[in-house]
Amino acid sequence: MSLPQPSPATVESGEFSAEERTLLVRLAHEAIAAALEGKELSLDSPNAHLAQPRGVFTSLYLQGGLRGCVGYVSPSCAVYRAVAETARAAAFDDNRFPPVTREEAPALEIELSILSPPQPVRAENVEVGRHGLLISLGGHRGLLLPQVPVEHGWDRLTFLEQTCRKASLPRDAWHKGASLEAFTAEVFGEKKQI
Repeated sequence: MSLPQPSPATVESGEFSAEERTLLVRLAHEAIAAALEGKELSLDSPNAHLAQPRGVFTSLYLQGGLRGCVGYVSPSCAVYRAVAETARAAAFDDNRFPPVTREEAPALEIELSILSPPQPVRAENVEVGRHGLLISLGGHRGLLLPQVPVEHGWDRLTFLEQTCRKASLPRDAWHKGASLEAFTAEVFGEKKQI
């Protein structure tokens, strides 16, 4: 199975080098392919930077539409392992979608979001396009990545309300006792802008 390569246009400056970005996107594809073939991958990090624990979300797109998105908010394992695990989970365990098929796998576009640790934030300090949000209240928790409000053209209030909605909370829970945290993400991959 041949694997798509990241578009050079998606490679921008950031913490992760162009080589690391390419390696991580390729790893996500390989993790999905290995799962489809019933094979194991070596998840030993190729360098110390990729061995650092980080929160990671992997989003899969097929023909421009979301096909799966799963991630870890907290840095529970090496970024290298987290990319492989979240890619497999996005392909096969996102209950909003049926599992990815062998026929779909080569056409998937991968978008990776490598997260900073979440920090408490006041609602008025949330920056659309810079921050992702995590809201918690009781047993409810919802997260939206920084690119989501930009893709939908939301302002700060709508972003706050939609994060509450994702958590199955009232739209105004963000200022009625819920815990609000923000994080940033380095986002890269193959997703084409439509």
